[in-house]
Amino acid sequence: MTHLARRRMLAAATAGLLSAALGVATAPATAAPRTATASACKLTTLTYPAGVYRAEANAVDPTGRFIAGKALRVREEGNQNFLLVWDRRRLTTIESSLAENVADVNTAGTVVGSGWADGRLRPWVLRDGAVAPLPTPPGGAGATAINTTGDVVGSGVDPDTGDPFPVRWPAARPGTFEVLDLPAFAEPAGITEDGTIVGTAGEFAAWTGWVRYPDGRVEALTVPGALTTIVFAAQGHWAIGRVNLGDGNQVKVRWDLRDGSWSRLADELPLLTDVNSRGTVVGGDRIARGDTSRLLPGGGAQVGVGARAIADTGTVVGFRNDDGRLTPVRWTGC
Repeated sequence: MTHLARRRMLAAATAGLLSAALGVATAPATAAPRTATASACKLTTLTYPAGVYRAEANAVDPTGRFIAGKALRVREEGNQNFLLVWDRRRLTTIESSLAENVADVNTAGTVVGSGWADGRLRPWVLRDGAVAPLPTPPGGAGATAINTTGDVVGSGVDPDTGDPFPVRWPAARPGTFEVLDLPAFAEPAGITEDGTIVGTAGEFAAWTGWVRYPDGRVEALTVPGALTTIVFAAQGHWAIGRVNLGDGNQVKVRWDLRDGSWSRLADELPLLTDVNSRGTVVGGDRIARGDTSRLLPGGGAQVGVGARAIADTGTVVGFRNDDGRLTPVRWTGC
């Protein structure tokens, strides 16, 4: 990850991610949460390897069949990283030093992510049970998303400046990558089934949102009066992000990629992590439909939960933090 990406990530999401990891929701003090009941919402702990220090679910494919995550085993002779893939109820565990970040999984069960090797960030793909590196620009790269077609997007790193640039690994041309023509410092955050790509560009604290359509057309994702915009994810014709309207007014929004229109999401969402093709959003310990949200069950005293991803079926995956012990979980019926 580049210095710029680190700064952007810290500025954009540090408070929210820390609160999620600790199981604490940081809803605005002045917001009156519009919370729906969730009597049918059920939490299930996923199977995970014995003897690991922590395990979590990071991604789910649109159908809800495949879930991908990671685990860490701490040993005196060196830590072990594991990639976890659940196909319905069956768990496959693959040990790989690259399995530090699990980014996405598609309907074929193909998983993408990134890890460090030889001092550089390296993108990888899991196909047919094996982790294989993706071709990498000289300065390194990280993969952030994959669609059903198998197209992968992510960010490359300029070896001289450390600045990011947008990369796509096209499924139609295996073993290759291409640099996309996008605004300076563009970093893709998601790719939809038709190949529409969304992300964030710009220098530190001057971030702008963008969408690149399959025909190559690029348009801004923003709202009137926004000082900065950060885009986090996309699925179907929806994208989600956060805009800074000034004076500490940070607003979470959802865009309709068909026409660029936007709507405000529930204020009590502590952060945004994913959206499905129905426009349902998850982040922290909440799930939201528009300006109404509900708590995901499983939290409590010294116990927190965090949602990482949501399928089109409504299945949500993430983690449960029981006094520092992280376990992978799935919510259904929420």
